[in-house]
Parts: sequence; structure tokens; C-alpha cells
Amino acid sequence: MNLEDYNDQEGMKVWLSDDEVEQLLGSAEDTEQRVALALGARCGLRTDEMIRVAPEHVVDTDAGTMLRVWESAKTGKYRETPIPTDLATTIRTIGDVREKPSDAPVVDVSKRTLRRWVSSLASDLQEYTGDPGWQYLGMHDLRRTWATSLRSADVDAMVVCDWGGWDDLQTFLDHYRGIHSPEAQLRERDKVDWL
Repeated sequence: MNLEDYNDQEGMKVWLSDDEVEQLLGSAEDTEQRVALALGARCGLRTDEMIRVAPEHVVDTDAGTMLRVWESAKTGKYRETPIPTDLATTIRTIGDVREKPSDAPVVDVSKRTLRRWVSSLASDLQEYTGDPGWQYLGMHDLRRTWATSLRSADVDAMVVCDWGGWDDLQTFLDHYRGIHSPEAQLRERDKVDWL
């Protein structure tokens, strides 16, 4: 876990490692909670976008399976972002088995409930792991983690901006890109004989 003080508010920005993302997803109480968390940590969605995802938004394209974000409440713009195969399958299955239309959201809760879920799970993980960094985890940190994880995997920064819905690279660099993931740091550290 990487942490950084906010410049203009209390608390800290959090970037989770891949293992910590898996811990968080694994601690979800049910499928709806797990889907919501994965939409943030694995697709980079904002809170307001998570609660509008419907099965019909998962599409197969020439670029692979993508999640269509029709209109962000923040930017008002359309974008597509990659979605992991297991998450796409889960969302499609929800659409197949429930008695709601395919355009009905799969995460049927308020933004406040999403924030409460993350706070509660982070508190549980802090107690379980003994890592006080969990106390700072918020919903937006999932999006921040996703973006930095992509860059740490050498995904082109402009592609990350497209997928994340950022209009310019500077916004991404100023607010989302953080300290490289522990995996990237370890990879780079292995290049130095004396470390």
C-alpha cells in the first residue's frame, strides 16, 4: 500500500497493491458488493458510474470486452474501458438470471452506501492485517489504484487517459498517478544488484 498526504484536506490518498485489491475484493460480503468494488478497482469507474452499470453495457469489441460508460456525471462524456473477463461474466450472468430489464443497474445502492461499504471493509482489513493504512481507503482510491496499476504495467499514458475519461494527461498526472505499485517497484529494484 502506498500513501500520500492530500494537499488541501485531511487524510491520505491510497494506492493498493494487486494483493491488497484482491484482499478487498475477497472480503466483500456478497456479489453486489464485489461487483461494485471491482468496477472501481478493475475498471476505474467513479462512484456515480458504478451505480449505473447494467448488463447491456458490457460489450465485445475489436479491442476486447469493454464496459461502456455512457455518460459520466462529472464530465458528461462517453467512454469505454476494458473489463476483466470474470467481472464481465458476472455482470452478464446477473442480467441473465434476474427478472429486471438488461438496462437495470447491477449495483442497486446509493453512492453513500458504496462509501459505507468501503469504509467498513477497510476497517475490517485494518483490524485483520494490522496495517493502519487501510483507515484512509475511500471509494476514489479504487480508481486511483486502477490508473496507477495500468501505468505500472506500462500501459500508454494516453490510453489510460482514454479509458479513464481524462481530457488531458496533466489532470491524470496531477491527481491519479501516484507512487508506482509495489510490483513495479520490486521489478525495478531487481535491476539493481546491491539492493
